[in-house]
Amino acid sequence: MSQELWVAVDSYIDGLLIPSDPGLDAALEHSAAAGLPEIAVTPSQGKLLYLLARMQGARRILEIGTLGGYSTIWLARALPADGLLETLEADRKHFKVARENIARAGLAKVVHLRLGRALDTLPEIAAEGAGPFDFVFIDADKENTAEYFDWALRLSRPGAAIVVDNVIRDGEVANAATTDARVQGIRRFNEAMAREKRVSATTIQTVGSKGYDGFTLALVLS
Repeated sequence: MSQELWVAVDSYIDGLLIPSDPGLDAALEHSAAAGLPEIAVTPSQGKLLYLLARMQGARRILEIGTLGGYSTIWLARALPADGLLETLEADRKHFKVARENIARAGLAKVVHLRLGRALDTLPEIAAEGAGPFDFVFIDADKENTAEYFDWALRLSRPGAAIVVDNVIRDGEVANAATTDARVQGIRRFNEAMAREKRVSATTIQTVGSKGYDGFTLALVLS
């Protein structure tokens, strides 16, 4: 097993099931040209988010961590015409690129971008009554994942789905002695989720063109 093989399999699957798409392709190209880090979800992960949101019948989606808007476009396309996606981005440059990508994809009317630290903008969303949300995707700084998950619970309705990305960290998440602040943040999230009676959750390890990682899927029970 090798990274080369994982990339080859991803390319094979994407070629069969995820045809080239002008809006999505342009978002990746524009993000790369702007110098954004190449850490967006893969096409297969993006389509998984789309399918989960569609199966959920989501009308209100919350995304914590916009980057260049690639995952935002996938999620926004799962919404009905009167749906809404709130997406939060702390970096001003990423925010600008994402806004351009989302507008180019024709989704500006259903996507509301907020600039600022998520721990500052999440209370604003709560105060405005923008929820409750049917689907939440968390893919931001890993150090604060536990706090983002807590806010996701506060802002979600019973029956909502919460997806948290990058939770395996090349397997380092199993290392209790880790000194990596990002891994420590994910471990705090895992421990908080394990104590939380309002959700039923599982975590899946994955391999692919982005390497060895994984995601958590949680169902909000109450």
